[in-house]
Amino acid sequence: MTAPGPRPSVLFVCVHNAGRSQMAAAFLAHLAGDRVEVRSAGSAPADSVNPAVVEAMKEVGIDISTETPKVLTADAVQASDVVITMGCGDACPVFPGRRYLDWQLDDPAGQGVDAVRPIRNEIERRVRGLLTELTD
Repeated sequence: MTAPGPRPSVLFVCVHNAGRSQMAAAFLAHLAGDRVEVRSAGSAPADSVNPAVVEAMKEVGIDISTETPKVLTADAVQASDVVITMGCGDACPVFPGRRYLDWQLDDPAGQGVDAVRPIRNEIERRVRGLLTELTD
């Protein structure tokens, strides 16, 4: 067991904060509990979370129906140890001392739940790997 210290902080970023970043944040919060601080944001946030994404997450027992897309701020990036981008390109501010990962994932925008499921499953796989790295 590792010595208690500050909780690692992770920020998930995609363009609209309506699909991929919402799923990733929900999985990490669900799996990590209070061991990791979790944020998500978008460089151009949508008005609401993608309904197909909400449905796909509900299928695995995670309710994100009350989540709302949030705008990406420099403060959120500075407050995070790990910043994971998902197709936001150069819209994410970069600060020294932060770990940046770019997860290449299909965009669920405009897709039905059948198309969202494999994206959801890949995000869960990557989040589980990240959690192992952060908490070991």
